[in-house]
Amino acid sequence: MDTEKQISGLIKAFQEIQKLLHKAASEPALQEEFQTVLTRAQQENPWFTQENLKFALAQWAQLLTRENIKAWLSNYRTAKIPKKVGLILAGNIPIVGFHDVLSVILSGNIPMIKMSSKDRLLLPFILKQWSLYSEGNIKYELVEKLQDYDAVIATGSNNTARYLEYYFKDTQHIIRKNRTSVAVLTGDETDEELKSLGEDVFRYFGMGCRNVTQLLIPEDFSLDRIFENFTTFGDIINHNSYANNYDYHKAIYLLNQEKFWDNNVVMMKEETQLFSPLSVLYFSRYNNQQEVQGFLEQNTQNIQCVVAKPELGMESVYFGETQKPSLTDYADKTDTMRFLELI
Repeated sequence: MDTEKQISGLIKAFQEIQKLLHKAASEPALQEEFQTVLTRAQQENPWFTQENLKFALAQWAQLLTRENIKAWLSNYRTAKIPKKVGLILAGNIPIVGFHDVLSVILSGNIPMIKMSSKDRLLLPFILKQWSLYSEGNIKYELVEKLQDYDAVIATGSNNTARYLEYYFKDTQHIIRKNRTSVAVLTGDETDEELKSLGEDVFRYFGMGCRNVTQLLIPEDFSLDRIFENFTTFGDIINHNSYANNYDYHKAIYLLNQEKFWDNNVVMMKEETQLFSPLSVLYFSRYNNQQEVQGFLEQNTQNIQCVVAKPELGMESVYFGETQKPSLTDYADKTDTMRFLELI
């Protein structure tokens, strides 16, 4: 396969998708097809709102520049003999598995893609456009069952991962598990930074591994500041499935007489666990940075990213940036491209 044509085709495909997002496509039939895909995607999975579908596509369109792609690929070797790589994709947020597909194709290999039933429409549309603009220089297979593969990359829950580890024990593999993200606040954050933190909490309804589900806050930090700055995201409670989760967990807390804080959109609960239920945000209080560092080190295997101010000197992303990963921000912090070099 011609990598240069693959890259050019990829860029052109997402330039076209950018036009489609702004309803500026040159072909009315393509615009209609695109809107049909978005509408059906939401019908099949109510969590995939039009806003979130378009957000995911827009992030990829901004990221996939020639400069970014070339800088990323310059660190790796392209396969001389293409291998078939089975991909078992997740479906928690829109096109969450696209980075794996991208990595396999641009590494010179062939993805055998088993899509999630929750997200089965957007990826074929993207691949169709990419293939068209790359003059047929990409190869991929959409499959119901993986067969005749050389390696596997799979994403699932912690329970599923145990099964996958056993099933693919004789195959080179990456098996991803549950991860989530945390934010470290100092108390000096501006209102604008806390509003941006809301994006890290609420985007995709909090269902991604890069969504913040645990806040580490100083002992004297007022939760009112969080609630006041999260009012921008109040419309989320109008989503039926989110509201059902909110009502359910609130009822459980009330029945059990558990202490929690509430602003009728999201509940906050003091817990040291990382994974909070949908519509609930956990928080823990700390006295010093040593406690913060200890918490992060203790939970490193379960944390995808940390949101914090740069001056704290830790590996972190800035407020509002968790759902805008770069090409080198690998899921589970496992370098997919390096793995593909070795198969």
